[in-house]
Amino acid sequence: MPRQLAASWGHVLSLLALQFLVVAVTAYGALSDDVLRNITVNEADFDIHNGGLLAPLLIPRVPGTPGQAKAQEHLASFFRTQLPKWNITWQNSTATTPATGTKQVPFANLIARKEPPWTKPGQANYLTLVAHYDSKMKPDGFIGATDSAVPCAILLHVARFIDEYMTRMHDEMIALGELGGTVPMDMGVQILLLDGEEAFVAWTATDSLYGARSLAAEWETSMNPAMSIYKTPLEQISMFVLLDLLGTAGPTVPSYFQTTHWAYQGMASVEKRMRNLGLLESTPAQSFLPEADKGPNLFGSAGVQDDHIPFITRGVPTLHLIPSPFPVGIWHTMNDDGAHLDPATVRDWAKIVTAFTMEWLDMMELFPEQ
Repeated sequence: MPRQLAASWGHVLSLLALQFLVVAVTAYGALSDDVLRNITVNEADFDIHNGGLLAPLLIPRVPGTPGQAKAQEHLASFFRTQLPKWNITWQNSTATTPATGTKQVPFANLIARKEPPWTKPGQANYLTLVAHYDSKMKPDGFIGATDSAVPCAILLHVARFIDEYMTRMHDEMIALGELGGTVPMDMGVQILLLDGEEAFVAWTATDSLYGARSLAAEWETSMNPAMSIYKTPLEQISMFVLLDLLGTAGPTVPSYFQTTHWAYQGMASVEKRMRNLGLLESTPAQSFLPEADKGPNLFGSAGVQDDHIPFITRGVPTLHLIPSPFPVGIWHTMNDDGAHLDPATVRDWAKIVTAFTMEWLDMMELFPEQ
């Protein structure tokens, strides 16, 4: 995952403007302290040796290899067995790479969705939680624990934790006759586990982001049924939240985009409140998300290259959760393995992202007595 600086975002900001206005009016209700206290993580899930979510991903996962197939089976099996009511699809593509010559390498993106049961195609908008599950070809045996086994495991945890609450919310809305039909009400969650993020040789526009480029292009041109609220699957993304390089101690994640700074502030507020309540385990020198008070004039024109690029250049609002600087001595080295993770930080990220997701979905409505 060699990350180059993006040259300019000026044209992107204009594309984001209209969709940002839609996103800004969706419900985002803060959770009470009591609800935050109930957001827990099973420590065993993230055990690097036997953890049901993380351990199966701590292997080399190069596209087109047996390790990649094992990772795919782990991810798909999780949804099949633990979240059978989520809709699971694969988006497949092939491409040649500088390392494989004319050989076509397969790439497969896993898409997992849960939405209100009354929605029709093109009706729901999706909070879209994203990570890539492939690993680099070189150095040989590279694991990529932060890059991006941990982010994938975190998203599995989030999906499982919110599932019961989403079902309760949908059941209550049905009982009250609130069957949606408006943009803010018909909110769902989709999790994208993307393939082929890593460069096979050296990071270029064509040797990177294989899965993301294929999916964004397909969704831009795939038309929903006539009279749908959203014309394409791409328009259904209310926020593209991309997790990457997470799992080492003391990360510093900047706010990269002014257009989605309000969402960054929401997540930073979650972290601050959970720390004040003693709900987080890590004791970093500063917040994971320290730029909540960042002024408009402090946003530059550069970003970090990652799986969001094919989406943000098509007008999709993005919240990018990637540390800057990258984990020192870990990034793209053999040290990016389970042994170099900070378990407390991993679990804290799982809690923070879970709480943010619940706030986005306005789940405080499930707890009116509080």
